[in-house]
Formats: sequence, structure tokens, C-alpha cells
Amino acid sequence: MSDSLLNSPEVQSLLDKVSGLGHDAGDARLKQIVHRVVSDLFRTIEDFDVQPDEFWSAMSYLTSLGQANEVGLLVPGLGLETFLDLRMDEAERKAGIEGGTPRTIEGPLYVAGAPLSKGEARLDDGSETGEVLLMDGQVRDADGNPVPGAVVDVWHANTLGGYSFFDPSQAKYNLRRRIETDAEGRYRFRSILPSGYACPPDGPTQKLLDRLGRHGRRPAHIHFFVSAPGHRKLTTQINIDGDAYLHDDFAFATRDGLIPAVQRIDDAAEIHARGLNAPFARITFDFVLNREAENAPGTVVHRAHAEAA
Repeated sequence: MSDSLLNSPEVQSLLDKVSGLGHDAGDARLKQIVHRVVSDLFRTIEDFDVQPDEFWSAMSYLTSLGQANEVGLLVPGLGLETFLDLRMDEAERKAGIEGGTPRTIEGPLYVAGAPLSKGEARLDDGSETGEVLLMDGQVRDADGNPVPGAVVDVWHANTLGGYSFFDPSQAKYNLRRRIETDAEGRYRFRSILPSGYACPPDGPTQKLLDRLGRHGRRPAHIHFFVSAPGHRKLTTQINIDGDAYLHDDFAFATRDGLIPAVQRIDDAAEIHARGLNAPFARITFDFVLNREAENAPGTVVHRAHAEAA
């Protein structure tokens, strides 16, 4: 707009001062980013005629979001985490990296330092009744070769949608393990089939989603980090087929290639051979890692994670 206050010399000077562009000290890239972000906020305030009451209501909301420790929940809910994944996909394509298991969001509920097992592990501590899940697969490289010694870091919710550490009723590292693949690149684990979860109904994330006319539910899923020397770290998750929210995830994490079949095994002989006494679910899923490339951005993301004491 020709009469935009944003374009006035006074506001442009203010933006330069806010972002530190009037002097050489400081981080040049950060200055440009702050200038863009604050400029865009100024323009939003002007274009939508945001009033002071509305502005300070938004600031109070951001304060409550931090106090509730829900920043990591709202970020995927607004599609920001998925957008970062899409940018990484595009960067890899430009670097000539194709194929591999699709990435998807990490989410906010990872806990570092889960116990490390070789070849196989049991994730659940046996304290909860649920449908037994046996999951197995192989980690391979882009040429189809097995990757021995890869680490499959896996975590998921319980049957109520709760995660250990964040849910104090669960034992330390319940439903969380790291598994080192065997000589054939294989991993396997026993657990219970997880349930999806919803944002806290009275929390700030759900309050915003309500104002947007959106739900805050996720389908049942299992998270993974898969890493090996010389290969690009994979952050992904599989969704449990048949979930009502499979293609209506508030966090936008469902991607083609990440919905493996769930087999229901009720054959008595197989149940007995597995050392079980009831029917169980089985999922087989192979991970394909791409090799590191000098001209591609790194896939190791440095972000704060909880650590179980």
C-alpha cells in the first residue's frame, strides 16, 4: 500500500535499529532474520488492524504456551515441523539424494539415553495390559546392503496415549529403547500396541486449535531415530494402520510409505512358539538409510531433549 505506515522513513529507521543494522557489531545473518520477522509482524498488525488489546492477548498466549511447556506441541500443530521436513526433502533432491525411508517429524516427547540392546529388546515393562506387538525389520543402505551396527532408537505411547517421563505413572524409559542391529542389519522388539493421543484439552495448544476449528488428535504411531556411521540420520515414525485419525493427524506427520500392514496372529502354534498365551499383532518394517553427502545439509538436529534422571 502506498500509504502504508510500514514504508515510512520513521518505521524503516525503527526496524533498522531494532535489528541492529545500523552498526557492524553482532551476527549479520541474525540481524537480517530479525529484520524480516519484525517487519512481517509490523505488516500483519497493519494489514489486520490489530488493536493493542489483541496484541497483548497474543503475548499472554505465548507466555502461557511456554509455561505449559507446549511450544514443542504447537510447532507441529502449525505445520512448521513438517515444513522443515519438506525443505530437507527438497535440499536432498537438489543434492542428488533420492529414495530412502521417508522422514517425518520428531515430535516433542523424545527422552535421551534409553537403554541400548543388541539385536532385540522388550520395550514395555509388563505393567500394562495391552495387545502385544512384535515388530521386526532390517536396516539397509540405498543399494540394498544390510547395515550392521545401526542404532534404532524407538519410543511410543502406552495404551492411554501417555509417554514415560511426561506421564509420571510410567516407569523410567518404559516403551523406550535403543537397539543395535545385528550382523544382518536386523532389529526386533516386543512391546504393546500404542494408542494415539490428544493435546491437553485445557492447554494453550488446544485453545488455539479450537479457535481455528481444528481438533488436536494424533493417530497411533511409533517414533524412530535410525543412525549409522557414514549414513544420514533418519527421523521418522510409522502410523498404525486402521486408526481413525490416520490421515487426519493434527501434526501433519502421516506420509506415504510409513503405514505398514498390521498382521493379527491368532494361530495357536505360532502364539506358543513366540512364548505368548494370546493373539498378538505383528509389524515388519525395513529402514533404508542414505549415505552422507558433502553437498547436503546435515540431518542431525540439535534441540533440547528431556533426560530421565
